[in-house]
Amino acid sequence: MQLDVNIEDLHFDTPLPPLYRVRYPYAPAALENIPRAVHEQLDTVKLKERLQAGMSVAVTAGSRGIHDIVPTLQAVVNYLKMADTHPFLVPAMGSHGGATAQGQKEMLAELGITEERIGCPIRATMDVVEVGQLENGVPAYMDRFAAEADGIVVVNRVKPHTDFYAPIESGLAKIIAIGLGKRRGAETVHSYGSNGLRNFIPALAQHVIGTGKILCGVALLENASEQTAEIVALPPHEIGAAGEETLLVRATKLMGRLPFEQLDVLVVNEIGKNISGCGMDTNVIGRMRIPGQLEPDAPRINIIVALDITHQSHGNASGIGLADLVTAQVANKFNFRATYINGLTAGIGGVQRSMMPIVLPTARDAISAALHCCAQPQIEAVRLVRIQNTLSLQELLISPALLNEAQTAGLELVGETPWEGLEAA
Repeated sequence: MQLDVNIEDLHFDTPLPPLYRVRYPYAPAALENIPRAVHEQLDTVKLKERLQAGMSVAVTAGSRGIHDIVPTLQAVVNYLKMADTHPFLVPAMGSHGGATAQGQKEMLAELGITEERIGCPIRATMDVVEVGQLENGVPAYMDRFAAEADGIVVVNRVKPHTDFYAPIESGLAKIIAIGLGKRRGAETVHSYGSNGLRNFIPALAQHVIGTGKILCGVALLENASEQTAEIVALPPHEIGAAGEETLLVRATKLMGRLPFEQLDVLVVNEIGKNISGCGMDTNVIGRMRIPGQLEPDAPRINIIVALDITHQSHGNASGIGLADLVTAQVANKFNFRATYINGLTAGIGGVQRSMMPIVLPTARDAISAALHCCAQPQIEAVRLVRIQNTLSLQELLISPALLNEAQTAGLELVGETPWEGLEAA
């Protein structure tokens, strides 16, 4: 597709405020020995008692940039091998990877998840089998290879979802209901909007668990520095139930947030599917943009600028509509097919978020335009923050108007820092 986009001379010269680097002076607690934690947790749920020599075991691998996903999967696979079983990985990511088996394997490779590193085969397919229906007729789908296995171990990070609020959000139940459901499962749940996600994720997960296929779940909880704070194994009956609810409460307390209630401008260096399902974590930026879904109370941000899309996203710009302004670099990387498949699969939660914001030639132009439009004409009073992405919040770049608030919030001042990467187009 060739678009005639004539924006080369669409320049803005609103001056940029000075930038100061601030950071939290402490490192959040993190696990040091991932394999030991995994093995201890699998022993806690008595997984060995459910294993028999020679059985095949599918292990889920999702599409998110989870910090310690590689050593976690390695540890799970090694544990299963020590029990003389035959583990293999299945991509559990709904319609991601362009909704193709090869695309999903490539997405795993971008995350460092390969057969060589994990030590077992990766069996990818978009084929699913129906494993029953809920009482209201909503079907439960499962990846064909996973359905053919003797058992399944589900692995995922537990965290707040970016589309809805509920006792069960993003985690083990979701990877069963949507991840293992592939494109058909994802489309089915998303077709009911946020209410479908809220109500059907735990119900579908518990229905699948009722088949006896799920052996256990391995949940990762990350701290504000993207490091693994906890690894917890759950028995099947606790997935999508009280056990996972407790983990979500803990994960919510651990996650990073912006320490400001209101901003005029937020500059995000990169968005991407490996960072969040919608490119930017809505819990961080305070925006949902889903019809019928209440917007978060805070933070309140007037203008959001996105400067780039991560390489790992392969042009999937899902969530780009959460930004107000983007650069030509973002527009040039925009993969229409991947983005629109993802957006349409997400239903009402994906349409508005897949819309292209205003495009400016360079990062300087986009940031300058944001300052021009942010409703704060006095540069010395502008409340601006620049972050790498919504996962990396341990260190922030801020304008002078935020210095006092930052220090009150416990951040330490590193010093003034120059604006970088402004001419990227």
